[in-house]
Amino acid sequence: MLEPSDLAPAFTLPRDGGGAVSLSDLKGQAVVLFFYPRDDTPGCTKESIGFSEQLQPFADAGAAVFGISRDTVAKHDKFVAKHGLTVPLLSDADGTTCEDYGVWVEKSMYGKKSMGIERSTFLIDGEGRIARIWRKVKVPGHVEEVLEAVRSL
Repeated sequence: MLEPSDLAPAFTLPRDGGGAVSLSDLKGQAVVLFFYPRDDTPGCTKESIGFSEQLQPFADAGAAVFGISRDTVAKHDKFVAKHGLTVPLLSDADGTTCEDYGVWVEKSMYGKKSMGIERSTFLIDGEGRIARIWRKVKVPGHVEEVLEAVRSL
């Protein structure tokens, strides 16, 4: 289980609209990674819209923001177009990055157990170390809380 001050696990993932993002290319700036269960579900949509609406304040505070789920790039492209999202979405289709960050967990809904992504956010400092972790995120107020944490780095 990752803890603050741990080195953030490296990744290179394809993103919506084409291309790829590597954590190593972002050294020197803060990075916010928000892991979410699935494109176009109510909580995930609210969270993605929230980060999109605050993308400029995050940039002004020196942070890049990325959403990560196991959805394909094609699904991300549809999700972005449908909701006018501006936050970059990364596709972890094979789940390796989700496992590296410890967000691929057993969940229980209506007594039925299944594996899925636990809504979690990681703030990584310019040195590539985890500065803060939010697990089992509740969407209301979360984006603002993360932005405050970025500003206090």
